[in-house]
Amino acid sequence: MTQVLWQRQLREGLEAMQVSLSDEQQHRLLAFLALLNKWNKAYNLTAVRNEGEMVSRQLLDSLSILPWVTTEHLLDVGAGGGLPGIPLAIVLPETRFTLLDSNGKKTRFLNQCVLELGLNNVDVIHGRAEDCKPKQPFSQISSRAFTALDNLVGWCGDLLANGGSFLAMKGQYPDDEVAALPAGWRVSSSHSLEVPGAGGERHLLVVTRAEQ
Repeated sequence: MTQVLWQRQLREGLEAMQVSLSDEQQHRLLAFLALLNKWNKAYNLTAVRNEGEMVSRQLLDSLSILPWVTTEHLLDVGAGGGLPGIPLAIVLPETRFTLLDSNGKKTRFLNQCVLELGLNNVDVIHGRAEDCKPKQPFSQISSRAFTALDNLVGWCGDLLANGGSFLAMKGQYPDDEVAALPAGWRVSSSHSLEVPGAGGERHLLVVTRAEQ
């Protein structure tokens, strides 16, 4: 019964967002959601427990930033239960995704998702952002419910390429976090996100170096 509900919610949500996906991509998104629901009971991956809210608050919410993902290789920090990284990777198979989290249980779940869903465009790193040493910096770094903006740029600023941007997903517009951004960083744009079926506000803040 849950699967039928999810299929309908996903189909209607994608239509409302004007996102066109293949049947295979939709199937993978729902398979990911089933994995997340199953593992969440033991691993506490997400606070969303109501199965009727999962499509909206996990899949559609993750996909709401699709128009701003423009890089060939995106880093998702504090990847947790794979949101937004896994749904984005399913929808953007030509884009490479690196999912970083310091929690071993969560990275084990992410590795299982990569294996079961056949996601050849996803790498998982178990570690802290401060200790991450990529071969080259990333032009875009996403974060969702990870940390305040000043921590985000402090911990991950060295991982961002010159001219790159953070895609910080927030609920209400975080005036206090924006005011607390350290010198050298700015919110270059902000966008109100419309997520079908989700109550409350959603915002995407694009954070760049101030000289850009």
